[in-house]
Amino acid sequence: MANQSGSASPARASLASGGAGEHDPHALMRIKSLTLRARAVVEGFYTGLHRSPYHGFSVEFSEYRPYVQGDDPRGLDWKLYARSDRYYIKRFEDETDRLVYLIFDRSRSMGFGTLAYDKSQYAVTLAATLAYFMSLQRDSVGLLTFDESIGDWIPARQRPGHFRQLMVALTRPLAGAGTNLDQPLTQLAQRITKRGLVILISDLLAPIAELRANLAMLRSRGQEVMILRTLDPGEAELSIADLTTVVDLETGREMPLDPSSAREAYAKNFAAHRDEIRSICDALGVDLYELLTDQPLADALAHVVSMQQQRGGRHARRGMLRGGAGGAGGNRHGGGTP
Repeated sequence: MANQSGSASPARASLASGGAGEHDPHALMRIKSLTLRARAVVEGFYTGLHRSPYHGFSVEFSEYRPYVQGDDPRGLDWKLYARSDRYYIKRFEDETDRLVYLIFDRSRSMGFGTLAYDKSQYAVTLAATLAYFMSLQRDSVGLLTFDESIGDWIPARQRPGHFRQLMVALTRPLAGAGTNLDQPLTQLAQRITKRGLVILISDLLAPIAELRANLAMLRSRGQEVMILRTLDPGEAELSIADLTTVVDLETGREMPLDPSSAREAYAKNFAAHRDEIRSICDALGVDLYELLTDQPLADALAHVVSMQQQRGGRHARRGMLRGGAGGAGGNRHGGGTP
């Protein structure tokens, strides 16, 4: 993407939003601690669930487990406490100790931004939010970062200090240049043997010739795959108004730009690229969710959770994991059952 010197559905929005301004990403990005940012989004998400008519959209109750520090106290069963004098949390069918792998794009194009923060800061917070939420759900979370080559590789685990290790990796500054979508997806498919959930966080502003083959390989091995495409509002619609010189963040190439003559071609090429990505995801049953960096991060978290719900809770997930079948439910930007 050159640099100069999605709204959610009504139901999902009511799920994610606890109140006006409560999930303002501009305010959120002013929090220096990445962990505190992630916690704020997750706590706001839970607040939104409580305030919305959808606060029962957990999943079917399964069993009890002992309360541990960090659990949401709203899950405590006080009647059982009165009988046993011990704290227990209701365990739901959704808590299946999954393997979750976050694939995070650290290429230079993620440094683009027309707001007070860039895509990378927003996407890092999104990845941290998912890691925090999944950890609370007792899922094992792993991380693979990439640019033109593989960066950090952290296998999915549940152990003390693991979440902090993920946060350290996510806060490393952007160092790479180009974007190579082929290498991380290929390596991930080769490295992970157990089936789980793979979430790719990227702007996907790169050639996608290899995307279909690599996503197909992950799906053929039974992996559930989700793409959270993160874009700046100035990319979705060319925002430059005056004649200027732009610089390609990944190559350093300078180009003169007359927005009045380039806007139509830009919109056409951007739409064609988006449609191609959508077509690939539709064909393979990969869930595709596009969000702009001025949207509340809780929207993306609500989408991830609701997609799991739409697959039918434990039974749908286990069917996919055991049989390798599956297809994602549709959303506003594509994905869906082939």
